Order: sequence, then C-alpha cells, then structure tokens
Amino acid sequence: MLRTPEPELMEGLEQAQAYASADFSAGDQALIERVAALFPEGLGDRLVDLGCGPGNISFRLADRYGAAEVVGLDGARAMLDLAERQLQQRPELQGRVRFRLDCLPLRGGSERFTAVLSNSLLHHLHDPQVLWSAVALLGEPGACVYIKDLRRPPSADAAVALQQRYLVDAPAVLQHDYIASLHAAFTPEEVQQQLEASGLADQLQVAPADDRYLEVWGRLF
Repeated sequence: MLRTPEPELMEGLEQAQAYASADFSAGDQALIERVAALFPEGLGDRLVDLGCGPGNISFRLADRYGAAEVVGLDGARAMLDLAERQLQQRPELQGRVRFRLDCLPLRGGSERFTAVLSNSLLHHLHDPQVLWSAVALLGEPGACVYIKDLRRPPSADAAVALQQRYLVDAPAVLQHDYIASLHAAFTPEEVQQQLEASGLADQLQVAPADDRYLEVWGRLF
C-alpha cells in the first residue's frame, strides 16, 4: 500500500476534544513503561515531548520522573489549549511542566534536552526529515531518544481490520482519523532510510512493535 499523507496539524476544536476525551491511558502508560525499560538509568532532568497534543504523555513523564522538567511542543493551538487546561488542574506540576506552540522544522537556537520523545507524530509529517532534524537539534550529547508511531499496513483491507480491532466503538472522527493515519504511516524500512539520510542510523535503531506500531530508540553521540 502506497503512503497517502494526511494533514500535519489537528487544528479543529472537535477533533482536539475527541482526542482529549478518548481513553488512551493503557497505551500511554505502556509507552512510559517501555521507555523506563529501555533507559533504566533514567532520562535526565530536561525532557521534551514532540507533538505533545493535549499533553497525555507529557504529564505521565512528569509523574514518572519527578525531578525532571518536561516541555511539550505542538503546532496546533487547539491541542495546547487543552494541555494548558489540564495543567491548571495540576498545580503541583506548574513550574515543572510547560507547553510551547512550535512547528517543525524548528529554528536554530532552541534549548537542549537530556531526552527527546515523541508519540504518533511521525506519520503526520509530509517531510519526515524535519523530525530527525529536530531530534538532532534538541538532544544534547548522550540524550535518550524514543519515538513511537503507527506503521503502515500492507493493504487498505489490513488497515480496516486494525480499525475494527481497536477503534470499532470509538467516535466517528477517531475512526476516520485512524484509517487516515494508517495510510499516512511509514514502514520500518522507510524509517531506516530516513535515519540513514539524517546521519542518525549509527545512533538510533528502528524495529516493529506488536501488530501496528514501530519504535525508534537510542542515544545521541
């Protein structure tokens, strides 16, 4: 199945609210546990969550790594408004968690981080190299990197089967977006080529994860 890109930003209020209201807690917590297993020594004290959306992963990172500052970046104002609203309800995290409106590609002069993470951003990007450029720009030497994303199934029928397996009871907007995201996702082989083109192939590795994801992880030199 050939890749079909989808819109890069989720700027609609209805779309943003649907994602914020959906229960992704099991998958979000599984991601945090996976990161903890890959980097048992910790992630350092400055973490960045690229494509943070309404902040689900950002908040979980802050809860898991209580001494770390967490910065969530996203290009959609509607998503960040929801993240800021959640932050107002978590006064214990204010001053340690912050969100910033920013789009890839990032400009030079950005602050550096001890860990660069992203969940379900890559498939939104029309030019995937902007993500790998951001990883190299934001991560300081030795930074932990973890990227998780959907991987493109072999056929349209396989995409529908995944939607029926995992989102059959979800709101219509999520079902529609899920199919679009599967069509827009990359294969592990394509991501490996992206890493080679960006000069990160000797620092990061890519592998499939279960029946619908891929993950990229490693440390920057």
